Amino acid sequence: MARPTSHRATQPERTNLYREITDRIIAQLEAGCVPWVQPWDSGPGAVAVAMPRNAVTARAYSGINVMLLWAAGVAAGYRDQRWLTFRQALSLGGCVRKGEHGTGIVYADRFTPADERRRADRDGGAVRQVAFLKRFTVFNVAQVDGLPANLTDPLPPPREDLVMPRFRMLMEASGVTIRIGGSMAFYRPSDDVVVLPPPEAFHEPINFHRTAAHELSHATGHRSRIDRLMKGPRGGPCYAREELVAEISAAYVCASLGIVPTVRHADYIAAWLQVLREDERAIVRAASHASKAADRLLSRLALAEESSETVGNDGERTPIPVTARETQHLQDRAA
Repeated sequence: MARPTSHRATQPERTNLYREITDRIIAQLEAGCVPWVQPWDSGPGAVAVAMPRNAVTARAYSGINVMLLWAAGVAAGYRDQRWLTFRQALSLGGCVRKGEHGTGIVYADRFTPADERRRADRDGGAVRQVAFLKRFTVFNVAQVDGLPANLTDPLPPPREDLVMPRFRMLMEASGVTIRIGGSMAFYRPSDDVVVLPPPEAFHEPINFHRTAAHELSHATGHRSRIDRLMKGPRGGPCYAREELVAEISAAYVCASLGIVPTVRHADYIAAWLQVLREDERAIVRAASHASKAADRLLSRLALAEESSETVGNDGERTPIPVTARETQHLQDRAA
């Protein structure tokens, strides 16, 4: 892929992409729509609650692209979260239908401007690279004819009886001390502890898990884990940025496990808007941090599930769901 040869040549494109994405997110927030919590329906033909993936490689999209693809999928009513490029469609014998419009997503890269290379050659020292966003276009599998059936047949939904047990296993596997009790949920960095009200304190049991996803996302920023900058007084810009990261990460975790995400801290919308208006790259950075946080939690769940598998009579490996007794043990141990 050809790369830009000068900083000046790429500055307008980089600025436009960051600004374009930020303006879109700001408009959604001002309209009362939180872009990482889409209005999924639960009836027949509803949009799937899932993380967007590339239909060919099965690789999950991350960062800001999750929000961009969720928004496009919900707006168009796509029931599937599998996407692919025009060339990928052609390589599989498919063809994007005439009149269909793709969805623009981005990837981050770095390059070295020519004047910076000259400076390093002349003065020595490390060569400084410049970060930039590059735009490309993908299409939902619903927009493509002629694809193999395994890419267009509806994906089976997550087993409802395993959603909560899997989340409890994620809590166990997180490596974070969790204390159950009281009436408030919070993460305390000073002793690296997540505190959660008991499940029965929530109007809906699933909200216990949504809240846990938010607080565990905070905990991924501890210096012993991702070591994310989380300092700052309550109500300040650093605090608002960290809440933004935790909200988005929790949405990504929930969607990955088949749980419809919700907003935990809607009262922070004004603070988030201020952060986004002051820094056009803030939402892209927050979404990137959120992906790393969610990936850490989900990867530890995957390791825990792998270690808990048993071989059944039919020779297939089946994960052991968390039992009610084990759930009680989690609460007793963490209290």
